[in-house]
Amino acid sequence: MRLTHVTTAELDRLEFHAVRSGEHGGVAAQLLDLANRVDAGSEIGRAELFVRAGEQWEIAQEFERACAAYQRAIDDGGSTVIDARALRAGALLHLDEVERAQAQLKRLETEGPHGLSTHIHIAEALYAHDDLEGAERWATAGARGYVGADVTPYVHDLLMELLRIRFRIRTDLGLDEDDLDDWADAD
Repeated sequence: MRLTHVTTAELDRLEFHAVRSGEHGGVAAQLLDLANRVDAGSEIGRAELFVRAGEQWEIAQEFERACAAYQRAIDDGGSTVIDARALRAGALLHLDEVERAQAQLKRLETEGPHGLSTHIHIAEALYAHDDLEGAERWATAGARGYVGADVTPYVHDLLMELLRIRFRIRTDLGLDEDDLDDWADAD
C-alpha cells in the first residue's frame, strides 16, 4: 500500500520509540518500509527516510545495512539534512573500509560546498577514526563558508558547534589558535 504523506511528527515518534526501547534495528526496518511506500509529495521524502533508517542501523551497529540504506538515499537523489554520501563514508570507516570512505569523501570535497551538518558529521567521523588532519580540514572548510555571514539562529548554532569541534581537533593537533577561533571567542 502506497503512503501519500510522512510527517516529521511520525518520524519523531518512531525515533523516540527506538531510543526508549533500544529497538533501533526494528525502527530502521520500519523506516525502510516507509521509504519504499511513500509518494514523492510527502513532507519527508524517500531519501531522508533512507538516511534515517541508516542512522538507526548505525546505532544498532549494523554498519553494512547502514551503508546499504545510505546508498539507497544516494540513488534516490532526494534532499537530506546530512549528505548521504558523508554518512555512507562514516559507516564505511566503521567497517574499516578506509580507502572506500576516503574516495567518497574526496568526491564530496571536490564538489563542495556542503551544509554545516554535513561538515560536522564528517569532522566527527574522521576525528573518531584518528584522522585529525582530515577532520580539521573539513571543519575549517565548513566554518569558512559561514563565518561572518548573516545566518539564522539555527545555522549560527550549527556553526558554533562546528567551531567547537574544530577547536578540540586543533588542540589535539597542537595547533595555535587562529582567526576562526578568535571569531568564535568574540561571538
